[in-house]
Amino acid sequence: MGLMGWVRNLSDGRVEMVAEGEEKDAERLAEWCKNGPPGARVENVARKDEPYTGEFREFKIEHGRL
Repeated sequence: MGLMGWVRNLSDGRVEMVAEGEEKDAERLAEWCKNGPPGARVENVARKDEPYTGEFREFKIEHGRL
């Protein structure tokens, strides 16, 4: 989706993500998260907007549960 940042599963079943990029792309991702991938059960999406920092150069999937 043209965004940079990371996503990871938490031990309690939640998913945590930090993503930055163009506002339209962030909006598209936020909408996608409301359903998730096939087979996912999404109960709630909490979003917190913060200023763009430019600290990420790629989008990574963090493996393992925290």
